[in-house]
Amino acid sequence: MTTIAIIGAGSGLGAAVARKFGAEGYSVGLISRNQGRLDALADELAKDGVHAKGFTADVRDPASISKALEQVTETLGPIEVLQYSPLPQKDFMRPVLETTPADLVGPIEFSIYGPVAAVHQVVPGMRFLGENRGTILFVNGGSAVKPGRNVTGTSVAFAGQAAYAQLLNEVLGEEGIQVSQLIIGGRIEAGDPEKDPSVLAEILWDLHIKRDRFRHQVSED
Repeated sequence: MTTIAIIGAGSGLGAAVARKFGAEGYSVGLISRNQGRLDALADELAKDGVHAKGFTADVRDPASISKALEQVTETLGPIEVLQYSPLPQKDFMRPVLETTPADLVGPIEFSIYGPVAAVHQVVPGMRFLGENRGTILFVNGGSAVKPGRNVTGTSVAFAGQAAYAQLLNEVLGEEGIQVSQLIIGGRIEAGDPEKDPSVLAEILWDLHIKRDRFRHQVSED
């Protein structure tokens, strides 16, 4: 059995993705900063027959990301799918003329250093799984493709992450490892026909299985 590791796992999109991949036979490594919330989510998923376990890490600390992913592999099995989808902090979103160099440190650690650490940790194992198995999924808000003057930190950092993801798609695609990005404009909303967590989870599953495109965008209403 192989595993999906979800960095930034929570009760919304993370839980929906865990249920979707769990129903398809994957074990689920849940990664975020709060062990108590992770344990509660794993217990909820167990009621649906999903084998999940929580591991703590701070995406702004590359060493903790690497350690958590190593623990996922040791505990649950090889990571076939990595999803990077933590929610950015509100203080990352300042107007452009109020944004100082210090204000960009957090967003860049969050959106660039974290993903780079995660990718370096999982790619060797994905190569071992064989061609057309491994998948890396990035989930971003709309500012990744359309910068917003009042959300400067995420606009700058998400754009950097998008560039990194696209470069990975080009290079790792030559080895049969799929890299894709889901752009979600606006809020994720339960009950919305396009942005309900379960709908988005199906899109992420589709990106993993079909392996036919880098980016899928769900526009803001």
